[in-house]
Amino acid sequence: MMYQLICDSCTDLPASMLQDSHVCKVPLTIQVGEDTFIDDESFQQARLLEKMKAWPDAPKTACPSPHAFMEMFREDGDNYIVTLSARLSGSFNAAAQAVDLYREEGGKANVHVFNSRSATAGQAQTAMLIRDLAEKGTPFAEVVELVEERISRMQTMFVLENLDNLRKNGRLTRVQSLVTGALRVKLLMGATREGEIEKLGQGLSIRQTLGRMVALMGKNEGSMGRRLVITHCNCPERAEYVRDLVRQKGLFDEIVIAPTGGIATVYANDGGVVTAF
Repeated sequence: MMYQLICDSCTDLPASMLQDSHVCKVPLTIQVGEDTFIDDESFQQARLLEKMKAWPDAPKTACPSPHAFMEMFREDGDNYIVTLSARLSGSFNAAAQAVDLYREEGGKANVHVFNSRSATAGQAQTAMLIRDLAEKGTPFAEVVELVEERISRMQTMFVLENLDNLRKNGRLTRVQSLVTGALRVKLLMGATREGEIEKLGQGLSIRQTLGRMVALMGKNEGSMGRRLVITHCNCPERAEYVRDLVRQKGLFDEIVIAPTGGIATVYANDGGVVTAF
């Protein structure tokens, strides 16, 4: 059975998967002052980071239109859509509207929208599981059931060098922002089961906080035998540091590292590391 894996552009996949003919991405857009960035193959991370550092206000992001999603549907196969957490972006709602429009126009193919309840690495984790199941010929309904169940148990954690964009966009409480700025601590953050952001811990340095993140992974029984996805914003050495710590502890059967695209670059900011398992 043919299938199409449609991801919004915050789904940060490894390069090998981006070459898969079954995979396509629908871009979000980013506005920094008068500059507009399309989160597609033309995206230039260094330029966005430079503009964000120079601009005092929060970057603005816009989700794709329903039609942008609908144009990717295959009538001759199963269609799986992966989006940012519905609590963080309108991307999920746009994709859901696309399905409604498709049905109104008489579309008959199978389509399901997955609210990742996460971002970047969590979306990649979801997309990779869908691909694994679809490649095995798993029936559509079973793929949906298995992936939705997996999303409900997925853990997303991240450590950021700079929390300014999360703060400016209202993703952090004022107390967390003030503590970070005043004491120069680095926060260990995570996603709740509903896809919102919560604080899990803190450290005095990035490396210390990354170590605490890996220690939390080791306390989770589900870390054994799973895939770990690590995404990073302009800091491959930090992603590799996490990978090496994980290997030392004998956690996970597979570790995948990928750089962030445009949307995750906005929120992770320069030096951020995100993990999902």
